[in-house]
Amino acid sequence: MKIYIQRRICSIAMGMIILSVVMGGVIIGTTGIAEAGNTGPKTEIFQTSQPFDSFLVRLTKAIKGNKMGIVAEACATCGAKKIGVTIPGNRVVMIFHPKFAVRMLKASLEAGVEAPLRLYVTQHPEGTRLSYRKASDVFAPYADNGDLDAMARELDTIMAKIANDATR
Repeated sequence: MKIYIQRRICSIAMGMIILSVVMGGVIIGTTGIAEAGNTGPKTEIFQTSQPFDSFLVRLTKAIKGNKMGIVAEACATCGAKKIGVTIPGNRVVMIFHPKFAVRMLKASLEAGVEAPLRLYVTQHPEGTRLSYRKASDVFAPYADNGDLDAMARELDTIMAKIANDATR
């Protein structure tokens, strides 16, 4: 009985591993198709010759200088390092401000999934690149009222100012 249970557990575990690999391939394949079509919002791109770490310092100052807050950071470089892999600098800096959060949620509760806004910072041989999607594009699917549109346009101006301040 004990051997049967062990074999059954191994069989179930192996089935789950195979299913995970197959589903992972389906998900990766779907993502590749979506990217190939480039159906998402337009991405604003700013290239600078600044070193990655120096640029992050400048970006942080630009965010604070434009009265936005850093809500979180996702560091792919840091995660890769934890598993012994070295990759070029790669970080997502998520920013927002409580006054915009309140306005956004008042205008459209569903739009809340889009906050915070994301700044994508990547290291390249020629320097550091900053990419982001305009708030007016990010919030467009929810913009059935003028309040959300107006807020998104304000955020577009702020995001452009942050990018310009950090890259000059």
